[in-house]
Amino acid sequence: MDQTGLAPRRAAHHLLQQVIEEGRLLSELLGGGALDHLAPEDRARAQRLATEGLRMLDRADRMLKPFLTKEPPLYVRNALRLGTVEIAQGAAAYGVVNSYVEIVSRNHHTARLKGLVNAVLRKVADRGPEAWSQMPAPLLPGWLRQPLVAAWGRKDVEAMEAVQATTPPLDLTPKGGAQAVADAVGGTVLPTGSVRVMDAGQVTQMPGYDAGDWWVQDAAAALPVQLLGDIAGLRVLDLCAAPGGKTLQLAARGAEVTAVDASASRMARVAQNLTRVGLNAICEVADAFDVTGEWDAVLLDAPCSATGTMRRHPDLPYAKDGAEFGDLIAQQGAMIDHALTLLKPGGRLLFCTCSLLPDEGEVQVDEALVRHPGLSVDRSTLDRPGIDPAWITEEGGLRLRPDYWAAQGGMDGFYMAVLTKAA
Repeated sequence: MDQTGLAPRRAAHHLLQQVIEEGRLLSELLGGGALDHLAPEDRARAQRLATEGLRMLDRADRMLKPFLTKEPPLYVRNALRLGTVEIAQGAAAYGVVNSYVEIVSRNHHTARLKGLVNAVLRKVADRGPEAWSQMPAPLLPGWLRQPLVAAWGRKDVEAMEAVQATTPPLDLTPKGGAQAVADAVGGTVLPTGSVRVMDAGQVTQMPGYDAGDWWVQDAAAALPVQLLGDIAGLRVLDLCAAPGGKTLQLAARGAEVTAVDASASRMARVAQNLTRVGLNAICEVADAFDVTGEWDAVLLDAPCSATGTMRRHPDLPYAKDGAEFGDLIAQQGAMIDHALTLLKPGGRLLFCTCSLLPDEGEVQVDEALVRHPGLSVDRSTLDRPGIDPAWITEEGGLRLRPDYWAAQGGMDGFYMAVLTKAA
């Protein structure tokens, strides 16, 4: 028995159960202390295994299919899935098989199926990593894949899935010079100014973390603030500010920033990050709809489906089923309407969502233009380094997708547009 691997495997199995059966997000589970009982190295291993298991879930199911005559209980299937991912990616079969047999045998509802787990995982081991490497990229669950294919076409969705089957690199937003940060951390400067690090280790141990020289932020998420251009001295409101990457960008560019979020705990993290990097902003805990006043610019990173972040959060397609998306889309429209009331005449609203669904991006802007005569899209903001003209949408926004920069590791899915209120 590989006792050294049992604890993190049990924890990873528990995380998978919670995501798939209970619809809970990994961030919620980890924030709630799901792995706190483990030693640091086991904690990291369990999180890594659960994340990779979710990323490769469809591929694992396809590899298991020939060996299963009927569907086993979810508890057993999740053990088989994790075992398959580990074996297929090169882990020693003996320890993997014994651990998942033990996990299944400890549950009195599934103990009778430990022989099945043993037999199936041994067959997986016989096929080995070679068969795994020849399989196509994992498909997204149908409830999400279908609307994405309708929006972008099957070929483009397959390209997104291919990127999402890989472990994403780490992107940093530099507080000052990008090249200096890249040299310090062993990264490269992307065309839009972010620094990308392949195979990064522990973030807090990287050069420049304690000094506040940079913060973690996907390159796609770092683009919206850039569209505002020179904002030094302007009063800027950051609605729905947590986790705070855009707040830090606004402050670093010299704006007088007020950051608002409804979550006190998430807002506390924003304040901590501001302190670490030596930047200032007013942080307020409030509902976005309760905010009043006038600003030169408002950044609305609206609550959304987060479907654009799946390459970093592969639990999303399995914890969600799309049922809440209609309410989110309605809320986004209402938030745009409210945000426009907070602008000075001639002020600018930067609307963005980390979504791949046009209903949460392009369609929102189209509908806002109909509702608000005198509102316009400022297309000139998109004339910036690193922006491919092919990313610019018909209504004048910017659409980013995971398959863009695929050879460099891709990017999150994002939509953004700058709307100008008539003076």
